[in-house]
Amino acid sequence: MCVYNSAAALAYEVAQLAQNYLQDILTQQSAAAVLLATGNSQIKFLDALIALGGVDWSRITLFHLDEYLGIDAAHSASFRRYMRDRVESRVNPSQFHYIEGDALQPLAECDRYTKLLQAQPIDLCCLGLGENAHLAFNEPSVADFEDTHSVKLVKLSDSTRQQQVDGGFFPVIEAVPQYAFTTTLPMICSAKKILCLAPEKRKSKAVKDMLKGSISKDCPASVLRTQAQATLFLDADSVSLL
Repeated sequence: MCVYNSAAALAYEVAQLAQNYLQDILTQQSAAAVLLATGNSQIKFLDALIALGGVDWSRITLFHLDEYLGIDAAHSASFRRYMRDRVESRVNPSQFHYIEGDALQPLAECDRYTKLLQAQPIDLCCLGLGENAHLAFNEPSVADFEDTHSVKLVKLSDSTRQQQVDGGFFPVIEAVPQYAFTTTLPMICSAKKILCLAPEKRKSKAVKDMLKGSISKDCPASVLRTQAQATLFLDADSVSLL
């Protein structure tokens, strides 16, 4: 666990760590695979990582953690759009594999994306933290530490849907899809290195629960306490209840 005075300082430090790690990985192997999160907590981090330079993105295959069911890639809240605008268009990776949220056969889409994820080890996973301690869209109601799937469809809690409204991604909760695709907790935990960014006051209860409560699916993020390759990054606001 690392604590910083501000969200900006946190983002820059994690960007430096990610840059150094990716540079090191690419000296050891010909290519790398990275799983990225969306959300407001990632924006400064992604901007800083890209601005630092020094990473040969042409040797990196990118994936993302989740996507809403039934939403097209042009929608302002689409995670595909977030990633295309904030990452792919700026770094030109080897490939960016996207979850097709508007696929006509959602279960087949889970299978397709699973095969892509499992085609190589995931070298780095960058995470945010939900206000109810979800990781990706692994809500307390659907989280499974022993999940046999790598990608699945889940129903979103009202609190998570409201968080999307509060984050400015949707105008009202009724506009937020009720279901989403998510990579599962075992898939996330399979990554060789995990960086979890959890700044801001609104994450303080989730931070307290994941660090001080029991390791349980009722607090999905608590699973990171069992992962030696995972580091949690906090700011002065998100540690305020500790």
